[in-house]
Amino acid sequence: MDDSTNDDAAPDLWARFRQTTRARIGLGRSGDSLPTQALLDFQLAHARARDAVHSQADFVRIAADLQPLETIEVTSAAPDRATYLRRPDLGRRLAPKSHDRLKHGNWDICFVIADGLSAAAVDAHAAALVHATLPYLGGWQVAPVVLARQGRVALGDDIAERLGARLVALLVGERPGLSAADSLGVYITWEPKVGRQDSERNCISNIHGAGLSVAAGADKLGWLLNQAARLQLTGVNLKENAPALCAPEPAREPD
Repeated sequence: MDDSTNDDAAPDLWARFRQTTRARIGLGRSGDSLPTQALLDFQLAHARARDAVHSQADFVRIAADLQPLETIEVTSAAPDRATYLRRPDLGRRLAPKSHDRLKHGNWDICFVIADGLSAAAVDAHAAALVHATLPYLGGWQVAPVVLARQGRVALGDDIAERLGARLVALLVGERPGLSAADSLGVYITWEPKVGRQDSERNCISNIHGAGLSVAAGADKLGWLLNQAARLQLTGVNLKENAPALCAPEPAREPD
């Protein structure tokens, strides 16, 4: 007998709790299994997560959305998606064929957009976040935005060191979960160079439609970048205590 049929006339005691969270709570049961709708919802979320991991970011459209900013496309040492997923180390190194595309300059900040583990995240939010952050950086010399295919977080260090940027903000698709397949993360590193540790970075995560908004993410990112330039550091010694959604303040030019 399907136990869920006994609940048709009973009030759903979990309904108001489900309105406050994307977590799967109070799903009920049908015999020894989940009700059909809950099972189908789970399978759909799992499929979306897999698609986000295996899909390719649309860097042509992202470059168009970033205009009038200049863009440069590079690739990591991972030659394809399958290798990238099996060999995280290759995603942290720039492919030799991309070295000559990065010209050394005198840049205050370099934005890198890496597909990471969710193409859906960078397609949906990356360009908008870059544009929303620029008003916080008045007077800064901004390098061309680098679009990095098959990229991991540490790839930003290699890219920014070659460009000569004092700061790098790497926007990357985060590992998708069953509640969000399009979550974007940002990793900020002062004086980026190959070999930097994760403890030397600051991170803003969970930027997506049902999480941290692009406006709120840009607000936090702008604050962190200005503080990093003022203190000349990032990582565990830079505490993120930005006021929520403050208006852009005049940016302090890096020393």
